[in-house]
Amino acid sequence: MPTVYERLLPALLLIILAGSSKAGPWLREKGSSFTASSISATYFLDTSSQTYLEYGLTDKTTLIADISMLRLRFAPESGYAIFSLRRALSTPDATSKWAYEAGIGAGWIGVQTLPIARAGLSWGRGIKLGEKSGWATIEASLVWDVTFGEHIAKLDTTVGLNFTDLTAGMLQLYTVDIAGETAATLAPSVVLSPDWTKFRFQFGAESELGNIEKSAIKLGLWREF
Repeated sequence: MPTVYERLLPALLLIILAGSSKAGPWLREKGSSFTASSISATYFLDTSSQTYLEYGLTDKTTLIADISMLRLRFAPESGYAIFSLRRALSTPDATSKWAYEAGIGAGWIGVQTLPIARAGLSWGRGIKLGEKSGWATIEASLVWDVTFGEHIAKLDTTVGLNFTDLTAGMLQLYTVDIAGETAATLAPSVVLSPDWTKFRFQFGAESELGNIEKSAIKLGLWREF
């Protein structure tokens, strides 16, 4: 008979792999906020959704809420919710930015729930390619299952480039290791910032390396306040 953790493990892998990092080491100004909502779907109509919120509590502390849901054809609904804070490790004028995160939350599948804790370290800096500006980030994190003492290691790499004032491209690689099993997902996308709205629109795809059947289309909506 599989344990609760063994039944929850595949779902946790999928939803945390699907969750993407957003801001890297950059903090929000005090009183400002950022929100991003996205949904992705595979050819077989397996879907995941994510709601990500940031709020600048102070100029040195950003509060974060990261909530994801996963709906598979042959499994109960699953998801996770993690609430954390980000603090800067570098000075505001540093070329390379560093920050750490710490948070708590829960992961679930059906009615089974496990408390989890998260710690992360991120690096980022602006980049130039010819006359075009962009950014690069690397984010490493560990998610602990408090009940069974297991952990999920995650490494996210993002490279973005502003093509014009209204369009940008991103290439992201999400890598996850859980219980000795490793998976990686490549996620290219385009972000549009029309001048007639404060919203930004993300259009992209996600494909697990070596498992093309799990490829998905992703749509996202971003806004800063």
